[in-house]
Amino acid sequence: MTVDAARRTQGATSPSEAPGGRDTAGAPTDLEPTQQGVLRWAFRRRRRWIVGAALFTSVHQMCEAAIPVLIGATVDHALHGGGPGALALWIGLLGAVFLVLSAAMRLGGRWNRQGSQGAAHDLRMAAATRLLDARGFERTSLSSGALLSTATSDALRVGLGNRFWVLGAGSVAAIAFGAAALLITSVRLGLVVLVGLVPLLVLTQLLSKPLAARGGAEQAQVAEATATAADLVRGLRVLKGLGAEAAAQQRYRGASRSALAATVRAARWDAGHQGVSLLLNGLFLVCITWFGARLAMEGRLSVGEFVSSVGLAQFLVGPCNVFAGAVGLRARARGSAKRMAQLLGEPYALTGGAGDGTPETGRGGLTLAGLSHGPLKELDLHVGGGELVGVVAPDPVASAALVDVLALRVPPDGGAILLGGEPLAALSLSAARGAVLVADHDGDLFDGTIEENVAIAAVPERVPAALAAADADQVASVLPGGAGSRIGERGRQLSGGQRQRVALARALAADAPVLVLHEPTTAVDPATEARIARGLRELRRGRTTLLVTTSPILLRHCDRVVLIGDGAVAADGAHADLLRDHSVYRAAVTA
Repeated sequence: MTVDAARRTQGATSPSEAPGGRDTAGAPTDLEPTQQGVLRWAFRRRRRWIVGAALFTSVHQMCEAAIPVLIGATVDHALHGGGPGALALWIGLLGAVFLVLSAAMRLGGRWNRQGSQGAAHDLRMAAATRLLDARGFERTSLSSGALLSTATSDALRVGLGNRFWVLGAGSVAAIAFGAAALLITSVRLGLVVLVGLVPLLVLTQLLSKPLAARGGAEQAQVAEATATAADLVRGLRVLKGLGAEAAAQQRYRGASRSALAATVRAARWDAGHQGVSLLLNGLFLVCITWFGARLAMEGRLSVGEFVSSVGLAQFLVGPCNVFAGAVGLRARARGSAKRMAQLLGEPYALTGGAGDGTPETGRGGLTLAGLSHGPLKELDLHVGGGELVGVVAPDPVASAALVDVLALRVPPDGGAILLGGEPLAALSLSAARGAVLVADHDGDLFDGTIEENVAIAAVPERVPAALAAADADQVASVLPGGAGSRIGERGRQLSGGQRQRVALARALAADAPVLVLHEPTTAVDPATEARIARGLRELRRGRTTLLVTTSPILLRHCDRVVLIGDGAVAADGAHADLLRDHSVYRAAVTA
């Protein structure tokens, strides 16, 4: 393929869809990134559990409504001189209803949790898949705290929104059963209840609308506080070194107070909504009781029927309150679903092709053909297969731009990257990143052992050699557990130089066909750096390696060095020759 053709295909293809309703990155293809799309997906994923829970809850609520009816019938039977056998039958029937009620409540609660907590888990997995997607985010301003808040608390709120269907179905079943029983007992009383319930439910729905907006504002403030906390924790060592703990505490205190204020405002609305709903239900119950008492005094209701009617009217307050709470859950779920949809719908930074990489990908070397991005202007550079080439950019922005493009974090503005003469864009992102591995100078480590960190993307047999080449075996030797020592979150148990050596060992252990290292030894002393340079050259023999650095110790061991100036190749030669003949190069590596 020609260079022009490669430039045309760079970033132009989209990931293919994998079977099973997920694309090749593992993201669900049936999840529409809209507010309603997220809510529908959360329901569909747990539909069986939700429907089952709704049925069990409806049975439970209808049994609850049947209790006052059976009690009233038992009272009437006793007052009219029914025999002991018939009385025992009514009491036995009452006990049987309680047994069914208890079993339905237990099963409904269990299935309800599966439908809500399970949906929250599904959404967390969908959010995690998007966060870890190799295609990245087009926007670089997204805070990690906001993303974390959306992937956890918002996912939980959307999952809990599924309870609306369960609680709503149970409430509607209870209200319908209770109204039917009232109609059978007294048509007039039943009609009053039915007519009164309509405006009551409408008012409940209207009162719940502000909850969604308040819930969204609350979650946004919580996300900001989470982001601030995460930022401060990452820089904790620097803050202590500067003696800036007080300023950091003040910053977090301000963010936390804003989150607290938003939470309190949302809680006030929630409490106000519940209080008004309870007041409306109480007024409704008073009216029903008064009307039923009048019917009983006029002889239109028996004592048992009056007991049943009042009991049913009092019971109906519960389902109405539950329905109001369910509507509130749904309102908060809508606010969180909107934030979840924004995360899942974030545009990708770049896409990849459909080609599969092989262990031989990149054996023919790495070529940058007219590459343009930021300060890089039509950069042409070829690194032959098996070469160790140093790249010196006096402008750190240019070196960072080169690393970002090679790491496939951003698409280039122009030009193409070729592996063995074939465009890197033709490979899928996972295959491309497996062929060209970019290791930053501040690579993150994980909370595990040194060995686990190094072996995370390598065969175990390569770990000892990689540790030795990066001089990380010396790091392990001074720790109590050796390579099996835990190093804490982000490697906080290690010094800066130790972390850098472990991260370098991890990159070397991956044995990528093309390895790009960006300033891998900025935190180590010259003697250690010299050992790393020798070990790096030996271990990477026969593999293509690009060293983006200004370290003269590392550059001395390169086959050749390329100087980038004004966005293009300004000089190309041996380190010693450039150091002697090129003043710009000399200033860059000896500064």
